[in-house]
Order: sequence, then C-alpha cells, then structure tokens
Amino acid sequence: MKVILTQDMESLGLTGEIVNVAKGYARNYLIPRGMALEATEQNIKLTEIQRKNIEIKRLKAKEDALKLKEKLSGVSVTIAQKVGEEDKLYGSVTTMDIADQLEKQGITVERRRIILDKPIKSLGEFSVMVKLHPEVAAPIKVMVVPEA
Repeated sequence: MKVILTQDMESLGLTGEIVNVAKGYARNYLIPRGMALEATEQNIKLTEIQRKNIEIKRLKAKEDALKLKEKLSGVSVTIAQKVGEEDKLYGSVTTMDIADQLEKQGITVERRRIILDKPIKSLGEFSVMVKLHPEVAAPIKVMVVPEA
C-alpha cells in the first residue's frame, strides 16, 4: 500500500515522501497515529502544494540541529553511580540518565535521540552519539565515576 509520510520516520523516510508499506502497517499504525496519509490522487496533489513548506521546515530543522551540534561539541557528562566489586555498576547508565545530565547543563535533548548500543555497566569514559537530525549527529563524552 502506498502512503505519504506526514512526519520524518527513521525506518521509512522523510516527510512528504511516498513509500510502499504493508496494508496492515498502514491501516493499523501509521494512518491512525497521523504519521501517514493514504496516497490518493487528492492527497498527492495536496502534498505537492505543501512540498515547498515541507522543504523550508526540513532546512530549518537541519539548521537547528547544526546549532545544537556546535553546542554539544566538547560537552562531557559525568554520572556518579554505586559501584560493586571489580568496578561493576549495580545498575546501568541509560539514555535517560544522560539526557537528565544534559538537561542540568542547559541542553535539551530527547532521550530517544541518544544512541547507546547497550547500557553502560562499568566505570570509565565512553563516547556516545546523539542523532539530532537524519543528517546530523554529534558525539558527547560520558564519564561514569564511583559515587562518593
């Protein structure tokens, strides 16, 4: 089934693109949540009219992401955690912990934009990517230290 995306979706495409998806995925998930429209002739014409506005929004979002990338360059986050034997953490450092620490530094980043392959479970210094835009990503330094 062909649908027109109404918002950027990492797995499918960008706003305004016409993509082919399974009927059930379109009817049960994308369309009810407002993430897509059925690709009828009327909706395609409407999207073509709105394409210029979509491009302007996309450029503005990229500019904002580049500004935030500059702000994030050189930023390091220090997280104190309880430590057991052999410097193993009792819990783990997750994207929520990193987002909270960035928030305390005055930088607002959604936690789902922070890319962690797996939760951090040991002390040390780690490089974590923050995906700000489909074309813009910024590395930040996360230092995990023992709680005093």
